[in-house]
Amino acid sequence: METIKFLSHIKRKPQAIAWVKGSAYYPKIGGTVAFYQAEEGVIVLSCISGLPESEDNCKNPIFAMHIHSGGKCSGNSKDFFADAGTHYNPNGCPHPYHAGDMPPLFGVNGLAFSAFLTDRFSAEEIIGKTVIIHYEPDDFISQPAGNSGTKIACGVIM
Repeated sequence: METIKFLSHIKRKPQAIAWVKGSAYYPKIGGTVAFYQAEEGVIVLSCISGLPESEDNCKNPIFAMHIHSGGKCSGNSKDFFADAGTHYNPNGCPHPYHAGDMPPLFGVNGLAFSAFLTDRFSAEEIIGKTVIIHYEPDDFISQPAGNSGTKIACGVIM
């Protein structure tokens, strides 16, 4: 019954959404990350395409995905999304307990789909922040950001 309850939330309009686009080096990346407020927390639904692929069957790509504290998907030649800021962390928690730390995306032929429930933030409080996809998986250990590599895509949460 809980599954039906959760699915009913994603049949309506999300309370917040980010349209994710790749950097100049990854222009094919695009998709959405939608945030549905539920009684139990926020359901996060991600659908991304154009992700880098691997030719090694034993090393399918895994990408870190975080909410960052900045409100812009701009930056400089060294970091296209430098203005996205650092991980969203209003409570000053160590990594991987930042409010903005989220499960990784598992790439399948350039596509990724993810759905999960979190109570680390409300949909309303993250509006104006950014969603970042990193080239590497988050190791969930390294401080402050999990050694997740280059920021390859970004979207402002609206």
